[in-house]
Amino acid sequence: MLNIALYGAPGAGKGTQSKLLMEKHNLVYIATGDILRNEIAEGTKLGKEAAAIIDKGGLAPDEMIVQLIEKTITNNADAAGFLFDGFPRTLVQAYILDGLLQKLHTSLTCLLSLEVDDEEVTRRLLDRAKTSGRADDTEEVIKFRLKEYANKTAPVAEFYKEKGTYIPIQGVGAIEEINEKLEDAIAIELRKVLFNVVLLGYPGAGCGTQARHLAEKYNLVYVSTRELIRNEIKNNTLTGQAVKSIFDRGELVPDEIIIKLIERKFSKHPEAHGFIFKGFPRTIVQAYILDGLLRKIGSEISCIVDIQLSTLELIKRLDDRSKTDRRMSYDMETSTIVKRLEEHEQKCLPLVSFYQKSREVHPIDGTGDPDEVFALIEGPVERAWRQAR
Repeated sequence: MLNIALYGAPGAGKGTQSKLLMEKHNLVYIATGDILRNEIAEGTKLGKEAAAIIDKGGLAPDEMIVQLIEKTITNNADAAGFLFDGFPRTLVQAYILDGLLQKLHTSLTCLLSLEVDDEEVTRRLLDRAKTSGRADDTEEVIKFRLKEYANKTAPVAEFYKEKGTYIPIQGVGAIEEINEKLEDAIAIELRKVLFNVVLLGYPGAGCGTQARHLAEKYNLVYVSTRELIRNEIKNNTLTGQAVKSIFDRGELVPDEIIIKLIERKFSKHPEAHGFIFKGFPRTIVQAYILDGLLRKIGSEISCIVDIQLSTLELIKRLDDRSKTDRRMSYDMETSTIVKRLEEHEQKCLPLVSFYQKSREVHPIDGTGDPDEVFALIEGPVERAWRQAR
């Protein structure tokens, strides 16, 4: 999801550039000024309160606009993204926006700041006053608005500079030239957005095979908790020694250990375009853990796929695997296979229901050959990839 805040003093050209960006990227436009003016035009209680403030060049208080923005965001939860014009204007609003977007499991991609000096914006606003008829476009009000802007929005710039998402753009020049600079900045930021896929499915569903195919196609880092643990055991590390017996029985390794292994995997791939997770999460607790791990690196889950197979087919596949060099210790007996499938059902099926309450989970029929299954998976993953980019 592409979420942009277009920043700049009154008269910097945010409205003009917003229209161009919105049309190209199919974004939902959220301008606090427009929202408030609509309230004023409709004569609502909130509109009357806003009118007294806006006519003097003041900024509407957070309580007055946050409920309107939240309504717009939640009513467009399936949008390709949002373009915020005039929000956030204060540090408090920056935190509010973070919280609102978090409800959609997303975040602000970047804040693009149109840099225009006071003399130029004053000239623009006075010119606009000749045709717009807006009561707040007088020289006295403009001066007050610019002072308000400088005093209240400077902390917002620092907030996003610390996050590394504040991008200054020279706002003087032809409209097309400025737009080109904005598009170049957006393209760079989109390349930084991690694409993260979670692949769910019973043991024997073919998640490993499909995860590797997806990792190769989308240039993602493959994260298999089983392989991470097996490497620890193979290298006879202290972690490997501690979990070997648990792992051999096909039971879940303690979350504290899994967290350390995944964090280590992240740290080894700072250049990653994204990650694909196979075998994690397996429980609701681990779902919360994964969200936390991804937020720690400024990211989130982009797509969830659930590969589904009948119990009979799963048993057959695991039994066949036990006769190959890919066999696991818990593949050797039917009773052990059944126990593992039962454990998966008890602990992992609630995970699918958990995700379905807040995200789209894509069910995939895994009964075909690997190429057929990949063709089914490719559709929803490709759509998620395009939305993320």
